[in-house]
Amino acid sequence: MVPDAPGDPAARMRTARPLLLQRDFGALWWGQLVSLWGDRLNYLALNGLVQQHTRDYHDPGQSSLMLSLQGTVSVLPVLLFAPFAGPWVDRWDLRRVLIVSDLLRALLVLAIPFLYGVTHAAPPVWTLVFLMFTCNVFFLPAKSAMTPEIVPPGQLLTANTLLAVAGIVGTVAGFGMGGWVVDHWGWPAALTLDAITYGVSVVSLAFIRYRPRPRSSSEVTLRGYGQEIVEGLRIVRRSPAVRLALISLGAVWLAGGFVQVAGIQHIQRAASIPGAERIAGLGGALGVGAALATWWVNTRGRRLPRALLLGTGMLLSGVWLVCLAVSRRYAVFAIASFLIGACIAPAFVLTETLVQEGTDLRQRGRVFSLRDFTMRLLLLGSMALATVLTPLFGTTAALCTAAALMGGVGLVSMVTGRAADQTRSRA
Repeated sequence: MVPDAPGDPAARMRTARPLLLQRDFGALWWGQLVSLWGDRLNYLALNGLVQQHTRDYHDPGQSSLMLSLQGTVSVLPVLLFAPFAGPWVDRWDLRRVLIVSDLLRALLVLAIPFLYGVTHAAPPVWTLVFLMFTCNVFFLPAKSAMTPEIVPPGQLLTANTLLAVAGIVGTVAGFGMGGWVVDHWGWPAALTLDAITYGVSVVSLAFIRYRPRPRSSSEVTLRGYGQEIVEGLRIVRRSPAVRLALISLGAVWLAGGFVQVAGIQHIQRAASIPGAERIAGLGGALGVGAALATWWVNTRGRRLPRALLLGTGMLLSGVWLVCLAVSRRYAVFAIASFLIGACIAPAFVLTETLVQEGTDLRQRGRVFSLRDFTMRLLLLGSMALATVLTPLFGTTAALCTAAALMGGVGLVSMVTGRAADQTRSRA
């Protein structure tokens, strides 16, 4: 990281090197790009496993249950451990947390095809997926907490934008390659490639020259856990920026649960031959839309109130989700996915920055863990609701319900986010 230049913040920002040319951020960015590309392979591979296990989604009840279980085991670790992981993350070396988490994820991903080949049963596989997402409980808040420590303050929004771009590029590349790999080589091959990407991420993260700043050295006790979790809740209550971030991001996770259960079935049943390539194509369209919107948010969009950007994006996402729900044409699915990606992009770019700006260095770990806990709780609740609604009323009704919920949250974001914009304009 370039040392701060004398003078005002604008002068310091002008002297800072481009972020991708800074060794520490560049190493984090490339590691995220590769591992997020692998995550998309992982997602498609697990869907391929479910498709094989349910014989191409022929039984609506079993298909809904299996897709819901797939989502549940990815969410449950956050609900169980995230509130307690935050205080630990605030005490540990953040780079070490990232490296160890990726190493463990690589080993667990490699074990999934072997275990399913031996047992031909879903529960052992979901156990490994549960453990894999337990690693995420530590990785995600550590990554978010470390970013402000390795980039100049004036480049924080740009850094989060670039990390969002890494996710988008990884999504497009992963979906673009993953669908073909799953359909032609099989889902076990996709998981093997995913494990390799985690290994590449470990090597990249090792290049970060991270020096941990002084953190809390107090003894961790059960009572202390409770106090630190309560303090995280107080930060959310006191900070309009953090509240706006959680409300807006919550809409995306809420809709995501319905898409996981009802959306995949809706798309696959509209096809004469279901396959991973259909889902991959829509994921790629969503990623392209998100990429263009992310660029716009970091350029012309900087001048607009953040609450307006977030709320409008949620409202429009609900409209495009309805278009997807009432159609059975793949071209409509692709266009709707592109537009949804463009509209939800601000939720990933701006909310990260809002939380980082609204929290203190020594409290970021617990706040980001609290964020992850809240988002996964919403996801789990929406998947449970979709699991009930889809067999009873069909995929269209379930997806329209998600659209209505997203639009409602968008309105709430615009109303409650004014305080965050006013605070930012006075800063």
